[in-house]
Amino acid sequence: MAAIVYRVGGAVRDSLLGYPYHETDWVVVGATPESLLSQGFQQVGRDFPVFLHPVTKEEYALARTERKKGHGYHGFEVHADPSVTLEQDLSRRDLTINAMAMTTDGNIIDPYGGQADLKARVLRHVSPHFVEDPLRVLRVARFAARYHSMGFSIAAETMALMTDIVAAGELAHLSQERIWVETERALGEQTPAVYFHVLARCNALQALFPALSVTTGVDLLERAAPYSVRTDVRWSALLAELPELRAQDLCTKLRVPKATALLTAKVCSLRTITRSALQDADRCMALLEALDALRRDEPFIGYCETLAALESTSAEQHPALQQLTAARAVATQITIQDINIEGLEGPAIGSALRSARQQAIADALAIR
Repeated sequence: MAAIVYRVGGAVRDSLLGYPYHETDWVVVGATPESLLSQGFQQVGRDFPVFLHPVTKEEYALARTERKKGHGYHGFEVHADPSVTLEQDLSRRDLTINAMAMTTDGNIIDPYGGQADLKARVLRHVSPHFVEDPLRVLRVARFAARYHSMGFSIAAETMALMTDIVAAGELAHLSQERIWVETERALGEQTPAVYFHVLARCNALQALFPALSVTTGVDLLERAAPYSVRTDVRWSALLAELPELRAQDLCTKLRVPKATALLTAKVCSLRTITRSALQDADRCMALLEALDALRRDEPFIGYCETLAALESTSAEQHPALQQLTAARAVATQITIQDINIEGLEGPAIGSALRSARQQAIADALAIR
């Protein structure tokens, strides 16, 4: 039997929705690893039947089945050979809208009702095997955040299974890195707060982000998200009410990138003093130094964007942040060449430079 190639997954789903997509995945039925390797495909991983196309670099996976043999999303035994059918391959997928395939001439193969659920705007699991992979709790929450504006909701029976997964303690088998990957992707969706609302509904928020369950952080994110597409800004808005040390602990636990963790720490520790700092040149200078704003753009720009988004506006339209930006501009214009350092050495030169910058801030903000 000749191998047959099908477009699968998100590309099929989003093409039917008219939603933009950037990656295309393929499944190959009736092929062997050797046949793909002989055509120049490159295998991804040693024991996993996924290959990169020699020209497009798109992923081509051999049709496969999976059998649960352990905990977590890695606890599966994969079986791939030419006898595995397309329907068997699609049956292992999470949601019906992700379990469709398209032939090369555009025909849709939909054994599990994905098209009907697209029309009904429902996120529904394919089979009871949904509960075998705890990562699906986060994935469904992320899809809910992505498609919320299009009217999608989670089927009640699917939400019940997600709650069962959490109750069984399966989320404990997810790596912190994987939790962050899914969370960061969700933060990039149009309505990221929906991700956390869904996690709260199935008790996963308390399990994964217990610190957030005692703040209004999700509401803050909902308010801020329309005003910034930056995922680090949205994360910082989400954690803004936490004490700095608790926010740092969460970032460390999830292995959040250093730049994002730094921005979050600055928002948590400094946001409440920003307005008062503008009433005193020394405190304004100290704030700029705490943000390292006299040497580099970040985290200053992200900080301003976060504070503005929390108040449902942009930094350019926020009076206090306009003042802070103006203070930064005049301070950075003052260099060693602009001051008299005759007779000064070492720390005294730095002190003189700081005093000159502080005076420039006072003049710019008309601080007496």
